Amino acid sequence: MDPERNHHCESRRGGTVVIEGGAVATVDDSGTEFVEGHVVVEGDRILSVGPGSAPPQEGAVRRIDASGCLVTPGLINTHHHLYQWATRGYAADATLFGWLTELYPVWAGIDEEITHAAASAGLARMALSGCTTAADHHYVFPRSGGDVFGAVVSAAERVGVRLHAVRGSMDRGRAHGGLPPDSVVESLDEALSGTQDAIDRFHDPSPGARVQVAVGPCSPFSVSTQLMREAAELARRNGVRLHTHLAETLDEEEQCRAEFGRTPVEYADDLGWLGPDVWLAHTIHLSEKGISRLGETGTGAAHCPSSNGRLGAGIAPVRPLLDAGAPVGLGVDGVASNEAGGLGEEMRQALLTARARYGPQALSVRDALWLATRGGARCLGRDGELGSLEPGKLADIAIWQLRDLDHAGIADPVAALVLGQLPKLERLLRGGSVVVDDGRLMSVPDLTAELTAASTRLREVAP
Repeated sequence: MDPERNHHCESRRGGTVVIEGGAVATVDDSGTEFVEGHVVVEGDRILSVGPGSAPPQEGAVRRIDASGCLVTPGLINTHHHLYQWATRGYAADATLFGWLTELYPVWAGIDEEITHAAASAGLARMALSGCTTAADHHYVFPRSGGDVFGAVVSAAERVGVRLHAVRGSMDRGRAHGGLPPDSVVESLDEALSGTQDAIDRFHDPSPGARVQVAVGPCSPFSVSTQLMREAAELARRNGVRLHTHLAETLDEEEQCRAEFGRTPVEYADDLGWLGPDVWLAHTIHLSEKGISRLGETGTGAAHCPSSNGRLGAGIAPVRPLLDAGAPVGLGVDGVASNEAGGLGEEMRQALLTARARYGPQALSVRDALWLATRGGARCLGRDGELGSLEPGKLADIAIWQLRDLDHAGIADPVAALVLGQLPKLERLLRGGSVVVDDGRLMSVPDLTAELTAASTRLREVAP
């Protein structure tokens, strides 16, 4: 790290920060917006939000001029696989099962160093697209890979964003009818003990936490019924959240009916995998009953529109899920199935896919921003701290530059953000600390060479 740049970053932490001069979309319960407003930050929390210029502040104040910008909450990514940044471009025209069949043997070669490089690159890309909090689902643990889970956590610390680290697991390899090679699956006891160890090492239950851990067996077709059930029990004993893939493809639906005699949602329900402490990735192929059940139980859904489109998996019923009362957030998903990797772009993609399925009233531009902020906070159990610009909440703030050719002439700044090309970030703050300044990541240099080396090494050892 450049010492001078690091000093610059450190000097911008703490104290009082006043952001003023730009449009403000608070994404609070009332949808409060200001054509020109201000946000005052004290330490890591928002002190006040309102119209016009900020009132006079005592003591030293750092001012950020947001003229020509839109100020929003920092975006929240609810589903990712950061290690996959080292394997972009594989199986470009495959369905999910074909894609997994090609990539699992490659992922068997990941190690701590590759994972750290991939996670650093992925988190950097998300930060540059407005993301201040990311949930990462890591479920591949090669025997000789070292501390791959710890490598993801250290990457988040390096980049400067919040992390919800989902300790995934698989105990159903090819020998037992699953897709992954047996070399990357764990026994039931290894999966449970590894999950408990991750919680003990990294989970921070305190307010303002930078890192929290969730429990995440991978999916019904790579995990035994016993692991699904016991993982849920382990999570609830430890007071942490639960996450898994569900209802992503029709193949999964057919397999679940054939093997368990029920739909994926019914199977999850039977195992204790629905509830307000659960969020599920994808949830594309849901019946009306399944949608209602997610709403009744307060089970969250991580909507990953670009990845779903890349794999041809389908379009999630976002509007019906929202109408049913289910929390819905946005996810990038692993960039081996979404090579772009930015979260901000998923707002536009979510809007377009929802309208393609349900019509132009299915999702508004403000709905799309809500999914990327409040919806994500609800999925991660952080709605009391994240997802909106309100006094007392954490100062995770994105300032989007709209004074350029791509956005000039669009009177509604939220429409400019969601419908136009994703704007350059003027600033990104996490807990009042600057993560991105004038479109540049503050904490690390360019990661291109590091990621290229990791991807090349993995390709060389792949079968």
